[in-house]
Amino acid sequence: MEINFDIVSFPMKVPFAITGHVWTHTDTLQVTVKSGGHVGYGEAVGSYYLDETAESMAGELTRQLPTLPAYLTPQLLRDIMPPSGARNALDCALWDLQAKQSGRRIWDLLHMTPRTLTTVFTLGIEEPRVMAERAAEAKRFPHLKIKLDDDRPMERLEGIRRARADASLIVDVNQGWSFEALEDYLPHCERLGIAMIEQPLPRGGDEVLEGFRSPVPLGADESCLHLGEFPAAARRYDVLNIKLDKCGGLTEGLALVEAAQQAGMGIMVGNMTGTSLSMAPSYIIGQSCRFVDIDGPLLLAEDVANGLSYGDGGVVEPPSSELWG
Repeated sequence: MEINFDIVSFPMKVPFAITGHVWTHTDTLQVTVKSGGHVGYGEAVGSYYLDETAESMAGELTRQLPTLPAYLTPQLLRDIMPPSGARNALDCALWDLQAKQSGRRIWDLLHMTPRTLTTVFTLGIEEPRVMAERAAEAKRFPHLKIKLDDDRPMERLEGIRRARADASLIVDVNQGWSFEALEDYLPHCERLGIAMIEQPLPRGGDEVLEGFRSPVPLGADESCLHLGEFPAAARRYDVLNIKLDKCGGLTEGLALVEAAQQAGMGIMVGNMTGTSLSMAPSYIIGQSCRFVDIDGPLLLAEDVANGLSYGDGGVVEPPSSELWG
């Protein structure tokens, strides 16, 4: 088995801002695994809030490769490497390789019948007027995800709701509010019909949510990286956002789906603004999700070859075998 990797950068269509960060491009770690004439592909962007970069993930793989066995499976990799973006890229490449070696689609390996997904379209933080305009321009998307911080969040939401009375709105705060701010904003969010508020409080500072009853469902993103952190998240949140970059791959993502279902939590699949190569394995997780956020390629100026097909209404067709799986 031969494992190779490279760093590939993709420019954003417009600068993309969230709480405390602005991106003009996405740097991806792309991994290939070759065995028996077949090649599997995987991609990771990493988690910025864990200080992961394409370079740091490449460094992690460089250190790990000499320790990996000659025959590697996704399940074995999960036992060897800790959760990380680097493990995600390698894990997804191994799943792709497994599908190609078997001559079957990933759906068959996982005993699934794929359904078409509908993704949100994400609006980054800009001036309230601009965000309302972008919401109006995104009229073909019935579901919008709104990035907010603690600077005039309700002014932004009010403008977006006026522009898109028809849309289902998810709010993503990326750890940007205090508990006092959350309590203050919740009545307004309920009035505006917000479907879910994702990660309102800082990671490590959300124990106050245990026993708190929110009128709007609250979602865990940064507060639940992997299965080991799930029990605490299940006590504090209504929805779990599964991102393959943070949990370390499709193998761990599937375990999180099972845990969330057993706990009666809602499930969301998210992304770190990668290409269709990142979104394809996330499409598997999306089969079990109420909230689907796999719009990364729509925010990029260009995508990989054989990318996902995004239609009107945010409808996303299953990935082709030429792309992944």
